[in-house]
Amino acid sequence: MLKHQSKLLYILLILLFNFFSIKQLDAAGEVMGMHILQPEEITKVRRIYEDDLWRYVTIPLSIDDIRDWRRWQNFFHEAHQQKLIPIIRLATSYDRERDYWVIPTRKDIVALVSFLSSLNWHQEEKLIIVFNEVNHAKEWGGKIDPFAYTHVLKFTSNWLRSENLNFKILPAAMDLAAADAFPTMEAFNYLQTMYQIDPEIFNYIDYWNSHSYPNPGFSASPRNTGQNSIRGFNYELNYVRELTTRDFQVFITETGWTSHYLINFYLSDYYLYALENVWNDERILAVTPFVMKGDPGPFASFSFLDYEEKATIHTFALKRALKKLSP
Repeated sequence: MLKHQSKLLYILLILLFNFFSIKQLDAAGEVMGMHILQPEEITKVRRIYEDDLWRYVTIPLSIDDIRDWRRWQNFFHEAHQQKLIPIIRLATSYDRERDYWVIPTRKDIVALVSFLSSLNWHQEEKLIIVFNEVNHAKEWGGKIDPFAYTHVLKFTSNWLRSENLNFKILPAAMDLAAADAFPTMEAFNYLQTMYQIDPEIFNYIDYWNSHSYPNPGFSASPRNTGQNSIRGFNYELNYVRELTTRDFQVFITETGWTSHYLINFYLSDYYLYALENVWNDERILAVTPFVMKGDPGPFASFSFLDYEEKATIHTFALKRALKKLSP
């Protein structure tokens, strides 16, 4: 009798383990979203995720975009209809002559926040990223200036919260592979400098934001474990917890491999490994690979749709990986 009970208990434990493993894999697949560049692309995300799950979409909003209220309101309407949750990344304007993004003024920030407040988001929580990869001079007026960014982050956070519309703030993601030599600054040195400038600065954000790419060359194995791997977010979360004791949930708003003849054969396995072993971390709320449509242009090798809007190897590889997750 005792032997029979032990056998039943063993079988029950195996079933429970399998159940929770399946649920964990399902959750890994559910965090997947997409990074898009234009509001009109929102209608194409469901070509990649042909399901009924709510998914996140990251998109930049520049100071020039606020001239077209209707275009962006249509974007939010369509996102809601498609069960897609926008993550809005604030941007200024690009100075082509000097080859950098202009540093935001307080006037720019007020204008961006006012514009976002005027739109119907169709959702309670409104996610805002406060600019982008500021440890690159090209992203910040040709300068490396953590002092200025720290104050911009604090001002933007306060202004968003003053709207009382449940805006949630994410910091600019860092380039985790950047060297500590101009025109870049090593990511953790940048974060440490921000903290030294204002030890309370990380209290002005609600979620962490990470660009955890498979570096070097956007083509490394997902099994790599360094800070410049797809596990980079883990280093960031641990680092900020040591500074602040806060345990942040994270949005990985950029990641992904470049299409290359040396890795294309393995791309589906790369996605599957990431889903099963990295992106299933319970702290991850969303993973929005970069980028849905960067072709034609410098991001063509990352694109899920090509210049004719046909599916690329990234689309097929990710779909195969997600299918293998299904029990």
